[in-house]
Amino acid sequence: MLPIYVVNNFGQFNHLIHRALRDLDIDAVLVPNTTPPEKISNGCRGIILGGGPSIERAGNCSQYLDLGLPVLGICLGLHIIAKRFGGSVQTGQSGGYGPVDIEICETDEILEGYPEKMSVWASHADEVAQVPDGFTLLARSLICNNEAIAFPDKNIYGLQWHPEVSHTFEGKRIFENFNRIILDNP
Repeated sequence: MLPIYVVNNFGQFNHLIHRALRDLDIDAVLVPNTTPPEKISNGCRGIILGGGPSIERAGNCSQYLDLGLPVLGICLGLHIIAKRFGGSVQTGQSGGYGPVDIEICETDEILEGYPEKMSVWASHADEVAQVPDGFTLLARSLICNNEAIAFPDKNIYGLQWHPEVSHTFEGKRIFENFNRIILDNP
């Protein structure tokens, strides 16, 4: 079985995403965001777009969204998804990295098993201002209207928060859910 590719966007937590998957016995490989799209499409069964400092340093990530593979975007990964599909990203009013209480608005496969409200850790230096057409809003908070979005028909999901850090409530469940989505939609 092919691995999940974790695309390194120069964020400080990309290695934690890779480690979380490996701890769950999910085969994963950390790859640079400059990897040619054809190597991505032939080498993996799903993609996680990791976080990073800026969308200008996102390499080939937007091209990976056209490969027909399931995608989970985390923080900057969410912003890449939103911009690629016609949404917008803006500077967040709350900035910094820390705890956020989110509310799930719409239950979807990626958030299966979570309560209606939970505490996560997120950076809001940038955030999605407008959700792209065709996407569903999955979660929001008092400081950010668009904490999680999905395009289920394309198996594309994006989260503002970091499920890979220990302070996020049951964060590893996101990775288990994403792996299940991939396995259920070969």
